[in-house]
Amino acid sequence: MTGKTGEPHAAAPELALAVLNAIQNPVILVDASGLIAFANWEAESFFGASASHLARHNVSTVIPFGSPLLTLIDQVRERKAPVSEYRVDLSSPRLGAEKLVDIYVAPVTTEPGSVVIVIQERSMADKIDRQLTHRGAARSVTGLASMLAHEIKNPLSGIRGAAQLLETSVTDEDRALTRLICEETDRIVSLVDRMEVFSDERPVDRVPLNIHAVLDHVKVVARAGFARNIKITELYDPSLPPVFANRDQLVQVFLNLIKNASEAIGDRPDGEIQLTTAYRPGIRLSVAGTREKISLPLEFCVHDNGPGVPSDLLPHLFDPFITTKTNGSGLGLALVAKIIGGHGGIVECDSQGSRTTFRVLMPASRGVSEDDDFPKTKGHI
Repeated sequence: MTGKTGEPHAAAPELALAVLNAIQNPVILVDASGLIAFANWEAESFFGASASHLARHNVSTVIPFGSPLLTLIDQVRERKAPVSEYRVDLSSPRLGAEKLVDIYVAPVTTEPGSVVIVIQERSMADKIDRQLTHRGAARSVTGLASMLAHEIKNPLSGIRGAAQLLETSVTDEDRALTRLICEETDRIVSLVDRMEVFSDERPVDRVPLNIHAVLDHVKVVARAGFARNIKITELYDPSLPPVFANRDQLVQVFLNLIKNASEAIGDRPDGEIQLTTAYRPGIRLSVAGTREKISLPLEFCVHDNGPGVPSDLLPHLFDPFITTKTNGSGLGLALVAKIIGGHGGIVECDSQGSRTTFRVLMPASRGVSEDDDFPKTKGHI
């Protein structure tokens, strides 16, 4: 950056530092001796150490032993050309589990032997990939539901009718068995009815909605029933633009999520569920078969302080028939994924210790641009 005389602008170093710190990816500069000469704010967060602390260490001491990143640095120094590597595993006790990243390494032409390293975490990309898998699984359930409706419900009706006839001519001891047959057939019919929801592919009516009005309604329903003994708090962005959605389906989604949270908390005296909303520009989802990209700036979260979700279950949490409940069917979260997917959004779960978050990302109402400046007003829309 230069001034009017062509000389370097006096504020150039400060501006460059501000730009590097504004980048939402970890960026580090490694000198010719391997020492970390610079780390931006995201790098401090990624490595769990301050820039001044990192500056006292060789890059080989802050990444896992034998990491391919060291080989990439050597390649860049030798070739004097940038190199990219995708899906590099930097997992370690220090950096944490599941640190799968994309890495870009480039030489610094003014400092021979120095390289700049940009790290891009794959968490969001992988989450979107999993969402597409969840949608495929939901479509499989659609076909299964249609088949079950025809092939199972009719025979069950005959079995139940036969059991009712037997009940009038058997002993009291046997009558308990005929009632058990009726109860179990009713339970199976109820399960099939729930699955039939997946086979409903009719377009839904969608209108601009105030998400806070939807969440307030869901909160009232929850407090009157399954969450009556659990503290529910809110942290809303009052200037959030409308979401383009079907009200009844959104109510169903958040009732399912809050019910899951309340069941996870159980009888804990300090149990708490928090509902949050925020505007998060920058997340875009490609539409299969087209060049269109959907912006998903609206973030709605349900947090709870229950025991958390087992790590081996997290990648499959929205798949049909996956559940940790003794008597659960595993269809509630699959239905949530189907509804949100049908709205062009995604839903994900993050669970760390006793903090679990279900995060719903959705498009704003038509006419709202991601470039719009929020917040604009105070109070609910």
